[in-house]
Amino acid sequence: MSAVLNQGAEEHPAAFCYQVNGSCPRTVHPLGIRLAIYLAGAVGMLITVLGNLFVVFAVSYFKVLHTPTNFLLLSLALADMFLGLLVLPLSTIRSVESCWFLGDFLCRLHTYLDTLFCLTSIFHLCFISIDRHCAICEPLIYPSKFTVRVAIRYILAGWGIPAAYTAFFLYTDVVENALSQWLEEMPCVGSCQLLFNKFWGWLNFPMFFFPCLIMISLYVKIFVVAIRQAQQINTLSKNLAGAAKRERKAAKTLGIAVGIYLLCWLPFTIDTLVDSLLNFVTPPLVFDIFIWFAYFNSACNPIIYVFSYRWFRKALKLCLSREIFSPRTPTIDLYQE
Repeated sequence: MSAVLNQGAEEHPAAFCYQVNGSCPRTVHPLGIRLAIYLAGAVGMLITVLGNLFVVFAVSYFKVLHTPTNFLLLSLALADMFLGLLVLPLSTIRSVESCWFLGDFLCRLHTYLDTLFCLTSIFHLCFISIDRHCAICEPLIYPSKFTVRVAIRYILAGWGIPAAYTAFFLYTDVVENALSQWLEEMPCVGSCQLLFNKFWGWLNFPMFFFPCLIMISLYVKIFVVAIRQAQQINTLSKNLAGAAKRERKAAKTLGIAVGIYLLCWLPFTIDTLVDSLLNFVTPPLVFDIFIWFAYFNSACNPIIYVFSYRWFRKALKLCLSREIFSPRTPTIDLYQE
């Protein structure tokens, strides 16, 4: 990051975050560009928060949606919603101002929440992949194998592991002391870089790579089994055929969500990994684009559900109408044709 900061200094050598020795260089954008970025950030935050808030409300409100898969979706939506609510506002300020003016406490807290919500998302997508694999490949034992209690255990693990992992790196000095010989010099005044070293990308890479590897492997198997089931669908009764079709539809939709997640996060993850080997040569603007491209994923899932799930569209229409106040609405069967 020091190289990135030096590049910023070359663009605007007289601009600094603070008028003190050791201050970070600052990239000063024209007022029009700053306002445009703030507006784009506000729109992105609004879409992220409102879209995921609706997912949380729909799954909580409609009783027919109280299934293990949907509880995982609800928890995933909570992580994405909190990212939009608690992380993106400060990230927008940092991107526009190219400096951190909010102090060390908020810097550490912002980094913690950012990492926590992002890791929680990938863990939940991984657990949802396991759920879909069980539903498609083991349909007869799925209802007894993947219960609400099992889903709750996955949800606790999906939040607990990232929370403990991130706290260990950011709120203890164990790792910092162990890697002190490889740490870069202290960051300049006005930056928000914690434990910045050439191994940081490599330390985080397994937390991204292994869940992604599991998801890809499971969805390849799901795809193969789904094709075989489609060929056998005519031999099933109408009810069983409808249930199998619905499960494959859910697997396909969540497979798309996983694919978009990989598309959004791969550029940032690969750049973090490779850039540490090249002494941080990525231009600040490019690095910022990669970060926001990854953030964009948090707004994608509700949009995917709108185009893929009939029950989601039906729930949205009900929530936007007067019927939402009817005492019978929570018991409506959203899956009914």
